[in-house]
Amino acid sequence: MGPMPEPRHRPVLLHRTIELIGCRPGGTYVDATVGLGGHAEALAERIAPGGRLIGIDRDADALRQSRGRLARFGNAVALVQGNFDRLAAALDEQGIDVVDGVLFDLGVSSMQLDEARRGFSYQRSGRLDMRMDASRGPTARELVNQAPLKELERILRDYGEEPAWRRVARTIVRTREQREIVTTDELAGLIERAVPRAPQGRKVHPAARTFQALRIAVNDELGAIERALPQALERLRPGGRIVTLAYHSLEDRIVKEAFRRWAKGCTCPPEFPVCCCGKLASVRVLTKKPIGPDAAEVAANPRARSARLRACEKIQPVETGRGIDQ
Repeated sequence: MGPMPEPRHRPVLLHRTIELIGCRPGGTYVDATVGLGGHAEALAERIAPGGRLIGIDRDADALRQSRGRLARFGNAVALVQGNFDRLAAALDEQGIDVVDGVLFDLGVSSMQLDEARRGFSYQRSGRLDMRMDASRGPTARELVNQAPLKELERILRDYGEEPAWRRVARTIVRTREQREIVTTDELAGLIERAVPRAPQGRKVHPAARTFQALRIAVNDELGAIERALPQALERLRPGGRIVTLAYHSLEDRIVKEAFRRWAKGCTCPPEFPVCCCGKLASVRVLTKKPIGPDAAEVAANPRARSARLRACEKIQPVETGRGIDQ
């Protein structure tokens, strides 16, 4: 049996997540971001006997740990390394046509933040990397030292919602003209000097938004969500559910807008007297407002404080070939 996850790992909003996904014995479910296996373990326990769980993660380190945690379920659990934007292909590889539920626990994992060598955290010194799949793709170091000024400004503005995006981007460019920026603490330090904490009235570290922006860009996180959600909906059986946990407004907005489109159906202009597009609602939204953690969970797990839980239920098959996001 492989190594067990560290005890401090706490799956966020576990009970509400399991409740909303509607686990049933014998069902087939996908944990599209299996991480250290906390949610996956709870899913696997509730779908026995006869259930199947497909766990997907792009992080090989996370899969090694979750494999140990989930080993007792044997062949009922299949773990797949890859980006969840290949959800449909992963199901095809497992010989699965439709599923009863899909869980997306978005963003960076506790393990990735805690390991300095992964370069995700401004609070730990390590080489700038930030790749969720450490075997492929450009690193944050390459992005910071090579991206044109305008591209850096766009990333910080759009992905970090950084108020001082222009100042931070220009500080990075000026610094890299003198020396390569190699480590997380180097980058965090120069941002802190460029954007002092007190004058901005910030409650978080001045580098927090920049690190978020770079991580999203390195991993194409928002694009992956936009590509994965329609695949999840198409592969759900009627009555199946999609549950998402988002940790910042950019992720949550993509989910919220997708659920709203699917629940609305018709896309005709309001001035049309009758529907001409023929599109019907595909889902029923189960969370009119996102669900957040209570005070007790935040006290036990501070990283849960920004979590936003949403869920929808498929109410009819989606016509393949016409698209569900048009």
